Amino acid sequence: MRAFRTQSLQPGQKIRVLVVDDSVVIRRLVCHALEEDPAVEIVGVASTGAMGLARIPQVNPDVITLDIEMPEMDGLQMLRQLRRGGSIVRVIMFSTMTERGGSATLEALALGADDYVTKASNAGSLDVSMANLRHELLPKIHQFFQFSSAQEIAPQIPPPVLASGFSISRTTQSYPRAQVVGIGVSTGGPAALTAIIPQFPSGFPLPVLVVQHMPPLFTRLLAERLATVTALSVKEAEDGEKPEPARIYIAPGDFHMRTVNTANGIQIRLDRELPLNSCRPAVDALFSSMAEVYGGAAIAAVLTGMGQDGLRGAQRLKAQGARILAQDEATSVVWGMPGAVAHAGAADQVLPLLEVVPAILRQAAGL
Repeated sequence: MRAFRTQSLQPGQKIRVLVVDDSVVIRRLVCHALEEDPAVEIVGVASTGAMGLARIPQVNPDVITLDIEMPEMDGLQMLRQLRRGGSIVRVIMFSTMTERGGSATLEALALGADDYVTKASNAGSLDVSMANLRHELLPKIHQFFQFSSAQEIAPQIPPPVLASGFSISRTTQSYPRAQVVGIGVSTGGPAALTAIIPQFPSGFPLPVLVVQHMPPLFTRLLAERLATVTALSVKEAEDGEKPEPARIYIAPGDFHMRTVNTANGIQIRLDRELPLNSCRPAVDALFSSMAEVYGGAAIAAVLTGMGQDGLRGAQRLKAQGARILAQDEATSVVWGMPGAVAHAGAADQVLPLLEVVPAILRQAAGL
């Protein structure tokens, strides 16, 4: 597993970006959008994967924006060679909102891409396209870096400050018998989920509810991909269905997923209420509803991701006596969401990624 580390920038130091895309229009659009940020410097462009690989040692980028579909050597082929060579440069893929684009994006994330943005379509004007691109791409570039107080610009969501190796273990605390597992994850999530979902044994006695920040279509493809690596049933959640043991439910893109008490028992409710933390689906929506329905009879895990989504919901669950786990910084692509939970003192344990499910299994067994 690749070691992840937030890079600290010194005053005056800029994030060096290499843009790799076969479209002249997209290259210009990305360059213009990023050049307006004083913390970013475009150090090179390339129109094919092969040219991109050749440019890397020349310009030494911190971040590469990489198109998936290119002639000669596409983005996936370039990414394979990049990671095979041991490079730890951050890579953000450019994807289309299509079935093919979604599948290729998930493949890229499995190969070691750090994040992705979707290409704008029918934006209406160049100005609108640039504004949309800045809104989506810049935060995803900033998330990998820690800015000094003297920087001209700070990331939109500063990472929490916490001593390395921080861990809380309340093994003497008495917990209610768990009835549900909730998992919240964002940047780095597909690879993290692919790594840990196979650790759940067949016949796992609890339902597992997952919020992964992804758009529509991508969440269905993610569910289908995860179903191939586990003995449990994995599906996109549907409104009104009952959470069943040994099943994993993925929140559909653009829908909050909540749990509700009904005359027919506990059900999953999907809605399009306002985004929380600029997210829909939002981890806070799920966790807060779990606190209302299950009280302390829940286990929640907050994994790698940008921002603080999940913090308030984790705090509400914690207040009810639920068990809260957070992924550690060393194994997180971005230690925003789990770091916020740990920093707030809401996590019972802060664990490496591959120790999260074993902890869930112990807690589900009452150990």
